[in-house]
Amino acid sequence: MNNIRDLIGLVRDELGLMITLDDIERELDELPGWDSMHLLWLVTQLEQRTGRSVTVIDVLEAPNLESIYGLVASH
Repeated sequence: MNNIRDLIGLVRDELGLMITLDDIERELDELPGWDSMHLLWLVTQLEQRTGRSVTVIDVLEAPNLESIYGLVASH
């Protein structure tokens, strides 16, 4: 995960959610088609792709994709 565009691509390509860079600050529940299962899937994918542990509680508290990327990028 080199940049926020990688995260957007992951969500778009793997989940089929048509999001763009403009959506990174939107609340997760405002993203078209988003649900709680997507969040669990995203945690798993982030761990697999980065090789790092991602704390589920931190991700649950993140309001948007930009914040989630910040959690991954800060490790």
